[in-house]
Amino acid sequence: MNGIEDQIHDHEDAAKILLARMRAAARGRGEHRMRGIPRGSSLAGDPRSSAKEAQDRAKNAASSKPGADRRDPNLLGGVVGGLIKTRGWSSPVAVGSVIARWEQLVGSAIAQHCKPEKFENGVVEVLCDSTAWATNLKLMRPQLMDVFNTELGPGIVTGLSIRGPAAPSWKKGRYSVRGRGPRDTYG
Repeated sequence: MNGIEDQIHDHEDAAKILLARMRAAARGRGEHRMRGIPRGSSLAGDPRSSAKEAQDRAKNAASSKPGADRRDPNLLGGVVGGLIKTRGWSSPVAVGSVIARWEQLVGSAIAQHCKPEKFENGVVEVLCDSTAWATNLKLMRPQLMDVFNTELGPGIVTGLSIRGPAAPSWKKGRYSVRGRGPRDTYG
């Protein structure tokens, strides 16, 4: 019989060790353990309360608005928004939304000719397929910044870096002559 008791004892120790590891991992992620029963939960009520009080609680619960009870399910958008806010992901999510919603933010005509390349330190780097589109986008910079501030929030996009297409190099060989060079917009 001693062998069976030792095996049971070993399994209990393994469970305790695993529980301790899981708690340590949760602490490492910044999660904390709840102490006590949360207020307003179904477990916080007094089981010895009178039947009349229980009927009153049931009547109040039936007359409450949808979503007013903590036990009701939450909408996914609210849960994700709360997660983004508590984890401090507002800026990375805004960066992703600038790239993903580019056509919606600037319009389809501009989006066809100008693409966002990267977004670092609040500055969106945009590459245009012609110098004419790059010039137009530079002239529209204040209107675009207003759109970014209203749609994404102030301070997310702080600047626009607009580039046209790269011109080919005409420098061949070891020596070159200074001068005006070729005159074409390449795009």
